[in-house]
Amino acid sequence: MSMTILGVRVSPTSYTSATAQIRTWALDGESRGVNATGVHGVMEAHDSPDFRKILNRADMITPDGMPLVWMLRLKGVKGQTRVYGPTLMLHVLEMAANEQIPVGFYGADEPTLEILVKRMRERFPGLNVAYAYSPPFRTLDEQESAKIAEEITASGVRILFVGLGCPKQEKWIVEHKGKVSAVMIGVGAAFDFHAGIKPQAPTWMQAIGMEWFFRLLHEPRRLARRYLYNNPRFILLALADLLGILDKGKKEA
Repeated sequence: MSMTILGVRVSPTSYTSATAQIRTWALDGESRGVNATGVHGVMEAHDSPDFRKILNRADMITPDGMPLVWMLRLKGVKGQTRVYGPTLMLHVLEMAANEQIPVGFYGADEPTLEILVKRMRERFPGLNVAYAYSPPFRTLDEQESAKIAEEITASGVRILFVGLGCPKQEKWIVEHKGKVSAVMIGVGAAFDFHAGIKPQAPTWMQAIGMEWFFRLLHEPRRLARRYLYNNPRFILLALADLLGILDKGKKEA
């Protein structure tokens, strides 16, 4: 089941439910796509019909930001809570360590990835990290992409965390559905957070939907347009969505 927010099909779920579903898919060896999506992803989808189609091909889209949580509640989903990518990643890793499900990491630069793998192995004893790769920043050609898909599948990974940022990771996941026999989970900046490369907002700021302000203060050049342009537009469009006057084409995409 999903609820549409500005044309994006967001899944009313929780950490427990999302982790359980990922576990089932992983044990069955299914090729699936999961994205933790917030305002940034929804606005990218609003502005680009092509990206909206890509995002909506995910098997699960979790409400990564509090504005999406509030929207789900206003649309009738009682008790909806945030299912934040970095935290979901920890829940899934704990489950994978307990179940001995092989995991992998795709994204970040090599030093960050090395620190991340080391920290996650220390945090979750018994964690089977079967694959870790830092891809080049350039676009890969078809041969390179096919080789990577083969290597991931050959590693035996059943859960692959993808940390490429939005919208790159969502596109990568869709392109590799059916080619990689794993549950691919787009987790945004989680690699940097858990490796200690970037600071996370305090819990209280996350709870009141002000994480964006914390991140803006730390990365003003990179994030200014994302937040100062997208956030006000999201508020207006969300109001139109709730009032039932949002563009019909976007609501049905």
